[in-house]
Amino acid sequence: MTQPGREFDIGQYRIQQEPYYADVRGEVGLFTTAAKSRMPVMLKGPTGCGKTRFIQHMAFRLGRPLITVACHEDLTAADLVGRYLLKGQDTVWVDGPLTLGVKHGAIVYLDEVVEARKDTTVIIHPLSDDRRMLPIEKKGQVVEAADDFLLVISYNPGYQSVLKDLKPSTKQRFMAIEFDYPTPDIETAIVQREAGIAHDVAVRLVKLGGKVRNLKNHGLEEGVSTRLLIYAGTLMREGVATERACDVAIARPITDDPDMQRSIMELAKAIF
Repeated sequence: MTQPGREFDIGQYRIQQEPYYADVRGEVGLFTTAAKSRMPVMLKGPTGCGKTRFIQHMAFRLGRPLITVACHEDLTAADLVGRYLLKGQDTVWVDGPLTLGVKHGAIVYLDEVVEARKDTTVIIHPLSDDRRMLPIEKKGQVVEAADDFLLVISYNPGYQSVLKDLKPSTKQRFMAIEFDYPTPDIETAIVQREAGIAHDVAVRLVKLGGKVRNLKNHGLEEGVSTRLLIYAGTLMREGVATERACDVAIARPITDDPDMQRSIMELAKAIF
């Protein structure tokens, strides 16, 4: 957050090392074109399929700062835009993350935007059409977005409901890139690289992931993420027994049902 009399350093939001990302369906090229055209982007896909890693990779690739906001039901417009705060005997204005991104030409990533209240998400509408401006009502100002500013939102369609879904008027302001779990060969390469494990172990973990995902809608709300497969592989690399690693990194995080946990562990035992 900025302070009067002190120049804000946007460099703190720049990613210094390139995050690894495997292009699965041409999403890198699509996003690059959207960014060049200053087109708002919506990332859709299940939990842990690579949406956040993707946006980190693209921010580095495009050389732009990345400001991430984890949305939640208590998120207010002031949390995004900014507010007046008391500082000593003075009242000072402090920019929120959205205002900072607009002014400094950053990628602003609203993660799981569907969790935010609808009266909060409405404030992004003027930024996500050809106006590209942010009204700051409390200051009576309108801030025009810098040329490199890009608005990106993400959400998990599997969690949407009547109470939690994006308004059509919001959805239709974004181009959408659909994400899913990678193909087995790509996912194996990701798990092997990120967890630092042998190829054959990564192959088995990915096979287990596929079997568990087949249980979706048969007792599981959602399949195991690539992220959790990497966690399991990391534990194995550090000496945790295979069965224990699969239990704590795969079975228990995705379900509280003891019977379903046992079913997942039976799959793990059969594969390993």
